Amino acid sequence: MNDLDAYREKARAWLESVAPTFGKQAREGMSEDEDLATARAYQRAKFDAGFAGINWDPEFGGQGLTPLHKVIFEQEEMTFAMPNGYYGVSLGISVPVVMRFAQDREWARERVIAALKGEEIWCQLFSEPSGGSDLAGIRTKAEPDGNGWKLNGQKLWTTWAQRSDYGVIIARNDPNLPKHKGLTFFWVDMHAPGVTVRPFRLAAGDSHVNEVFFDDVKLTDGQRFSPVGEGFKTAMATLMIERYTASDPAGFGPPLDHFVELARECEMGGRPAIEDGRIRSIIARTYAMRSGLEAITTRAMRMMEAGMEPGPEGSLNKLVSVRSRQKLSELAIDLMGSLGLAWDQDAWLKEDWVASWLSAPTMRIAGGADEMLLNTIAEKILGLPQDHRPDKGIPFNQIPA
Repeated sequence: MNDLDAYREKARAWLESVAPTFGKQAREGMSEDEDLATARAYQRAKFDAGFAGINWDPEFGGQGLTPLHKVIFEQEEMTFAMPNGYYGVSLGISVPVVMRFAQDREWARERVIAALKGEEIWCQLFSEPSGGSDLAGIRTKAEPDGNGWKLNGQKLWTTWAQRSDYGVIIARNDPNLPKHKGLTFFWVDMHAPGVTVRPFRLAAGDSHVNEVFFDDVKLTDGQRFSPVGEGFKTAMATLMIERYTASDPAGFGPPLDHFVELARECEMGGRPAIEDGRIRSIIARTYAMRSGLEAITTRAMRMMEAGMEPGPEGSLNKLVSVRSRQKLSELAIDLMGSLGLAWDQDAWLKEDWVASWLSAPTMRIAGGADEMLLNTIAEKILGLPQDHRPDKGIPFNQIPA
């Protein structure tokens, strides 16, 4: 047995031991406040057991293992429906930015360890109402204010902002420059005066996303993560992390085995659907596609293990996996017939095809909408020329709103 196999067995054994306390069945009927309290306890248990920050530097409370060890643990964890959703953005995207770009290392260490223990939660404040998936089109302003900055504007689609203590944010500090310039990256205290968070409800019934308003919010210059005017580069480094965090070969939907079981149970033309050649072809194609995506992710993990940056392949991974999940979920609902009309708001999307289908559009926006990912694939992987950009080189304040 090699090291990775042994680690998988160790992870599975620990998860089985805590599942009666933190798993899906243990949390049924809980309010969101109760579920969050359970999530905090689970995150602390992970930290104490050595399964938090698996591939992070021990300086920041991590275990110093490889990205593949992290992937293995998360593969096993996913089967138990543990309450880790509150920390997906926090530990998968925002806190790695803190480790990498914070000016005060001791402060960063305190924040990272507090997040790993489940004591603090971070959000990511990128999207805006007017910018859509165009990150360089943001209008939230960061204006010099004494020795610091003053923040004004609005963000949208911010995951778990209503539960967050801190956030990473990009804002425009100079509208006289072209839109990819004049942007600066900061962290912000989500409890600071002038910060207003308003959750809103999604089609699947959950309210984990928010609109966030900033009215004369004070920032010190120590809250700046990027050089002044170079925040877009820092944001893109963040998004490269996100496009591996926000995807798995199944697009966070039900595994293919669940569809095979459903095809055995449902009938087409008086016979089990699994006997239909079209259904078998879809199963085979989906299996091949997900195997390919898993190979891409494994290669990216190997690159990060070697100290290299994850590449644009993350865009391919996210785009294909979530699209496939949506199509497979729709087919599963069709196979179920009238039973496919049933909807349980509390259903787990890794088990329930209706929940998976309803929430798939959200995943096709998070981390970059499909259209943005297609552009990245075309330009960065296939080497195709850029689309015509009429706003290229034009000062941002001269671009029509």
